[in-house]
Order: sequence, then structure tokens, then C-alpha cells
Amino acid sequence: MANEEGVKRCVRCGEDKPRTAFARKRSNLDGLQRHCQDCATNYHCRAPEPPVLGPDDNVPEGHKRCRSCGEVKPHSEWHRKSSAADGLAGRCKACRAAVAPAQHLRRKYGLTVAERDEMIASQMGLCAICLEAPAVHVDHCHETGRVRGVLCFNCNSGLGLLRDDPEAAYRAADYLEGNAWKPTLVAPGVYQLPS
Repeated sequence: MANEEGVKRCVRCGEDKPRTAFARKRSNLDGLQRHCQDCATNYHCRAPEPPVLGPDDNVPEGHKRCRSCGEVKPHSEWHRKSSAADGLAGRCKACRAAVAPAQHLRRKYGLTVAERDEMIASQMGLCAICLEAPAVHVDHCHETGRVRGVLCFNCNSGLGLLRDDPEAAYRAADYLEGNAWKPTLVAPGVYQLPS
């Protein structure tokens, strides 16, 4: 606080200003904010950064420049985004499609494309279960999130439909081998389950 009564120094801009230039804050000893209202407004209400334009700044009406590839494309080549100022996404559909699989692998499984490709190569490009179809779907434990391998669509779906339960998979294997799981009638209305 400055020597003069009725004046206070702002901690952001360093200027001595009248006490009326500061907002109230009861928890501080003098009952005022540490920074002036001008600094608070500049800090909290920053103007959006101007868009970065390429060498050819004149984009025709109904077109937009992609921030990834830099090409000017018609609005039909953009996804809608209601929160954007112009109502369109920042990258064109082609650029978004190019990065979407990599983002999905990183977000859901914590893998890079190279790590996934290395797993597929270690499986010789085949599904780890059926050993016939190409491996394209990352399989993971739904409880721990640990990645187990890369499977074909049918095998990955089958594990999901069996709810990742090994006992259900064993019963399914027994069923396929002809060892059907059938209860035995011991007395009228009383069944014994197989052990």
C-alpha cells in the first residue's frame, strides 16, 4: 500500500491508484483486491487471438482455409461446430479423418499407431484367437483397461458378448465339443447340476 491515504498500488501493473479502482475482497486486510479492476478485466476478458492466415488472405465467400493443410475448401468439406464463431470446425473433414484413428488409440487404449502395428506384426497379421482373419480390432480388459492383443471383428465381438468371462468361454468350448451342460433329473422337480 502506498504512503498516501486513499491510494493503493496494484500488484499487476505496479501503478498507484485510488482505492475506488479496486474491487472489494473482505478476506484481505484492507478489504480490497490486490490488483486493480483494469488489470482484472484485461486478465479475465482477453480478446481472442486473431486467426492465422496463409499467404493468400482473401478466401472466397462460402469457403474456409484449413488450419492443418492450409488449403481453401468449400463449406461442404467441413464438419459443423456450434461453438465456433463461423459454425464450422477448425480442420477440414479430410484432415480430421487422418488424425482420428490415432487420437482414438491414444485416448482409449494409451497406444500409438506404431505400437499397435508392432502388436499386429508380432501376431503375423492374424487374429490371436481364430488365426485366420486379419487383426484389426484392439482387445482390452474392461475391468483393468489392459490391452491383450489385436483380434478380428468376430472374435472381439464374441469375447464382448461373453462379457470377458473365462468360465463362459470354457462352457462354450465344452458345448462346441459336444459335452453339453445339462442338469440331471434326480427326483420329480429336483435336478442335479453337473460338477
